Amino acid sequence: MSRKIVVGFDGSDASIRALDFAISRAQAQGDNILIAHVLEWSPYSFLTPSEVEERHRRRKEELQRAEAAILTPMVKRVEDAGIPCATTLRYGHIAETLCRIAKDEGAAMIFIGRMGDSGFASRIFGSVAATLAQVAPVPVVIVP
Repeated sequence: MSRKIVVGFDGSDASIRALDFAISRAQAQGDNILIAHVLEWSPYSFLTPSEVEERHRRRKEELQRAEAAILTPMVKRVEDAGIPCATTLRYGHIAETLCRIAKDEGAAMIFIGRMGDSGFASRIFGSVAATLAQVAPVPVVIVP
């Protein structure tokens, strides 16, 4: 029985390394891959009705651009390796949204790339990798 692997993907070199590692694991274990791209977005702002309409239009354009520029080329990469692949594109807090996707999809694991930033900002605010390692409902593979 094949499992589903969620790969958090943002187009960075780190996320490409995570996807490539997930591809190698999926080939070895007969798993499927779900590439998840999360656009950071906060619902906590006060907007006028015209601003809400404009924001909705911009969100739709962002989703279309992300699908075409980020996800579609990676689906081909995964399928060329002989692995069934799907995508999901969502707005929200990255770590929370990846956890929700993994739970909703019944995923066995989450793969993400690590950017290597260990600076002051990541110590204060944390990182996606650190957050996922602490709260994910499934094992998390952090690829350096």
